[in-house]
Amino acid sequence: MSRKEEYEQKAEALLSPIVESNGFELVDVEYVKEAGNWYLRGYIDKPGGITVNDCETVSRAFSDRLDEDDFIEDSYIMEISSPGLDRPLKKEKDFARSIGKLVEIRTYRTIEKQKEFCGELTAYDNNSVTIDEEGTPRTFDKKDIALVRLAIDF
Repeated sequence: MSRKEEYEQKAEALLSPIVESNGFELVDVEYVKEAGNWYLRGYIDKPGGITVNDCETVSRAFSDRLDEDDFIEDSYIMEISSPGLDRPLKKEKDFARSIGKLVEIRTYRTIEKQKEFCGELTAYDNNSVTIDEEGTPRTFDKKDIALVRLAIDF
């Protein structure tokens, strides 16, 4: 297990009870380096959406827990936020919640001269994702997918 994965797992274990005790859902935890800084991010959600006050409540409690169990060696910036409207689908529960919704799929390699696809999510399993693209079913191997996210339909 990489240091990044270890930090994400430990952070998730500390953050989950805080998020659940507030009636929220922990969508994802990531530890990433951007523009020379490390970020530890927790993404939370609830029906109707997350407010700034929700993020502040979780952030304060999580910060206290991180101070008690200081397991990250590097300096980092901790953030708690909503996953946003166009959040990526990563976990099984994300796919289950999104059945019947419009999604965008980006592939690592070109398939039929394109890398971006959009359609209604109709099925998924451990190995594949299927969308209905204007009446045509299209199945992708998960290993070929760079990103799956909810499409924003204006």
